[in-house]
Amino acid sequence: MSKAFESVRRGLTEAIAHQKGRRLGVRLHAPAPIDVKAVRARTGLTQEEFAARFAISLGTLRHWERGDREPRGTALVLLNIIAKKPKAVLEALKT
Repeated sequence: MSKAFESVRRGLTEAIAHQKGRRLGVRLHAPAPIDVKAVRARTGLTQEEFAARFAISLGTLRHWERGDREPRGTALVLLNIIAKKPKAVLEALKT
């Protein structure tokens, strides 16, 4: 069998094992869950200001703060950055 086929086969085997809860050589990189309301409070912004400043829909922000939904993907990464360095992020966004 070719090297390419063997690489694909190994990748599929690892993906199936991961799906079944076994982590064979798989690294999962996931940002930490976040308390959105606490992050916003640290910035000193209202819900409306926070949503506008970070291009998040106000409805989405409210759902996150109530716990109806959780941020995922890029939004979760951004919120983790804001949580760690709120002043730096706000400063970087000034025009």
